Amino acid sequence: MSMTKWAEVSVHTTQEAIEAVANILHEAGASGVVIEDAEDLQRQAWQKQAEGEQYLVELNPEDYPEEGVILKAYFPMNSFLGETVEEIKTALNSLLLHDIKLGRGTITLTEVHEEDWAHAWKKYYKPVRISDKITITPTWEDYQPETEEEQVIELDPGMAFGTGTHPTTVLCIRALEKYLHHGDQVIDVGCGSGVLSIAAVKLGAEQVLALDIDELAVKVSRENVKVNGVASQVKVKQNNLLDHIDQVADIIVANILAEVILRFITDAYDRLRRGGYFITSGIISQKKQEVEEALVSHGFTIVETVFMEDWVAFIAKKE
Repeated sequence: MSMTKWAEVSVHTTQEAIEAVANILHEAGASGVVIEDAEDLQRQAWQKQAEGEQYLVELNPEDYPEEGVILKAYFPMNSFLGETVEEIKTALNSLLLHDIKLGRGTITLTEVHEEDWAHAWKKYYKPVRISDKITITPTWEDYQPETEEEQVIELDPGMAFGTGTHPTTVLCIRALEKYLHHGDQVIDVGCGSGVLSIAAVKLGAEQVLALDIDELAVKVSRENVKVNGVASQVKVKQNNLLDHIDQVADIIVANILAEVILRFITDAYDRLRRGGYFITSGIISQKKQEVEEALVSHGFTIVETVFMEDWVAFIAKKE
């Protein structure tokens, strides 16, 4: 069996530019972004001192730049790769116009094999408390909940999806925790790794329909749903947005790019019960106004707008 080949695109930049560069890489379709920051090593040394050597993760100084920050993003080796790298370069140059200092601003391209990538990824992925009730942990960590209320989601991010700790995922999970009622029916549009569907069940949803157009997403979601013991309550289906879906829901959640959200706002409104919520994230702050106006013009009432780093989530209600 041949392993998938991936391109690792590394951008050497500054602390100040991390969020902006990470956003560019995500928008370009990165399957994961790893941040290697020299300050992490200093923090580790300090934390070791503070905790009397009880630090869990050993970071290797050889993996880290002497100065600045390296962001590594992973893209499949395909015919679009050249164009993708050009897009990234153009977007990085445009940051300079906004007086964001890029430091070295160099881009390097390296070929990696799936097994190397998957292994490299593991050292960056540890249990993270996402909200009051939800903790996400990788399947290979033995994590025990600290309270009875705490719900643990085990994820193997596989190749194509993040670790469930990206700001847009965090915003969605916190919104589900706040607005989901016990027994709700939920539709998760663009389910990716299935993390939001799993969270919805852990937070009390009765049934979830998880949809993604990507075959790999459907496969990974099914595996993650099984690992978390919620397969009887989550149906995963390959589908383009809400096309030909006729069931109604109490909550529709979509953690996808703003441009995609704009395409199915009407369908989302039609598939929601009165009093239901449309939770959308994946919206970069520059697109906030456009999405907000579209939601309102399609009949939604915006009940809450939440920000995290450069990202926005809307909780919109069908009155």
